Amino acid sequence: MAGFLASVTTVVHFLALLYIGLGGFLAWRWPRSIFVHVLFAGWGALVVSIDALPCPLTAVEDYFRGLQGLGPLPGGFNEYYIYGELIPESLLPVVGIGAVLALLVSYIGVYVRWRSRAHQDDTNHQVRLG
Repeated sequence: MAGFLASVTTVVHFLALLYIGLGGFLAWRWPRSIFVHVLFAGWGALVVSIDALPCPLTAVEDYFRGLQGLGPLPGGFNEYYIYGELIPESLLPVVGIGAVLALLVSYIGVYVRWRSRAHQDDTNHQVRLG
């Protein structure tokens, strides 16, 4: 059972990373979700930049690994599953820059759509009054 739960935690962790990278674009459709995304993205940035700050999902996976008699993930989740495995080490800086650019584009899009909706709401309100 612990192996299954460790696997589920790994899947949830990958989904959380996808949400951190692309969730800002979901806010184009669901604007209020940007607040949740800011929390996820902020937490993700802190965990990656401050070594002493543990990721709760990595801690959960390590716990289930421990129940199986395995040690913690060597180097943490990203180093174990992503760096050098999914993304070659030499491309990490490029991928990091791409992730920041995607985040910026998504947040600019959220802002533009929010301003457009606010302007549209003002126009509709004025039409009803006039």
